[in-house]
Amino acid sequence: MGKKQVLIVDDDTRNIFALTAVLKSRSIRCLSAGSCAEALHLLTGDHDIGVVLMDIMMPEIDGYETMAAIRALPGNQQLPVIAVTANAMVGDREKCLEAGADDYISKPIDVDKLLLQLQQYLSV
Repeated sequence: MGKKQVLIVDDDTRNIFALTAVLKSRSIRCLSAGSCAEALHLLTGDHDIGVVLMDIMMPEIDGYETMAAIRALPGNQQLPVIAVTANAMVGDREKCLEAGADDYISKPIDVDKLLLQLQQYLSV
């Protein structure tokens, strides 16, 4: 069995592109989803996902609702989710953690900090 993948959930393709490029340059396998529905579909398949990077500010169904939906899927209650958001206001981290995130990182993403967070969940 190979290394687990990172699922990047973000409605902005530029963010997906940038994160994927950074992670792949460090030999971290990635999948991406542009919506809650797409993320949930990927999580019901056999994709060996080890952690989810969840954008919070998404149209239609936001990251908070998506995290709740992920937790409701059988077998995903313990799946690590890192909330990724441009909201870096006081209380946002706590709100993300209360909504089901295991960790939090704000945009613009500090790549070194993200890699340290991912090391907790992946064989990086």
